[in-house]
Amino acid sequence: MPALRLDARAGRLYFAMQSLAGIGWWIGVFLSDSIRTLTLGELSPTVVAWFDIPLFVIGSALVACGVRRLVWVVASWTVLVSGGMALYATFTGLAGWGALLMIAAAVGSVAAGLLVWLGRLPTEWILFGPFAIRLAPVTSTSAHVARTTGQVIAFWGLFLAVFPVIIAFVEHRWNLHLPLPDPTRWAGAALLLAASMLGIWSAAAMSTRGEGTPLPSATARRLVIAGPYRFVRNPMALAGIAQGVAVGLIIGSWLVVVYALCGSLVWNWIVRPLEEADLGRRFGSAYLEYARAVRCWLPRLTPFLPDGEHPVTQRRSSGTAS
Repeated sequence: MPALRLDARAGRLYFAMQSLAGIGWWIGVFLSDSIRTLTLGELSPTVVAWFDIPLFVIGSALVACGVRRLVWVVASWTVLVSGGMALYATFTGLAGWGALLMIAAAVGSVAAGLLVWLGRLPTEWILFGPFAIRLAPVTSTSAHVARTTGQVIAFWGLFLAVFPVIIAFVEHRWNLHLPLPDPTRWAGAALLLAASMLGIWSAAAMSTRGEGTPLPSATARRLVIAGPYRFVRNPMALAGIAQGVAVGLIIGSWLVVVYALCGSLVWNWIVRPLEEADLGRRFGSAYLEYARAVRCWLPRLTPFLPDGEHPVTQRRSSGTAS
């Protein structure tokens, strides 16, 4: 079965599905007290429906039928409602499931709106400013190691501590918490240890062998096929996703686990194609041979043994060696 092509047709298909989902949800709201309470709390369904049915349900259906100019009406309304529902759920502790569903709908509406409007997802927008791909400066190995160490501390602190704490707070405040069995905490601790060791091993290989760091803003100048990179192409990403899942298991938050898995989708579908395109431009056949031999996510059982590492010889570009 061919993969779905992300173009304007895919965007319209999303809006068609969103319209049908909206119809189903509103039927549930008026027929079920449980659905109404979980998703709207004490808000009046009649008042909300007066605005939401034309702007969300009917608007999505019209976009699906080709009324392109309504894309941003629907997307703007969905973003506005998701923000309002998030505030309502945070202040009252009610309608948490409604807030979560509307946040998901807002993300989907914006992405589908870009597909309808531009015919594609402008993934290059994600790599800008401090996140833009740039070659690391020529400096000593110790300087690359120090810079990589700082990156690891900052990113692990942000993505594995600050964000999970906020998400766990929201999960409890919005009454979304679902208790996990106690053994999952021990499994999470073991996974966190293994994933962290993989992340450190990957960072060490990148900074000592690649003349750069794992981040695109100071990307490696050499193609690194050493350490864990002999087994899997993106060990840093694999480690980070596993760490996020592990933290969710340790603190008993299913929403943190979902956050980590969603991050893997963003990385795989948005960041990875940009990095791999850059690596192909800079390292040519050497990278293509490596990519054919070593998978992105599933590690090899035996290490890949190239002839050697390959310095950048092409025009100035940037990307990470992963």
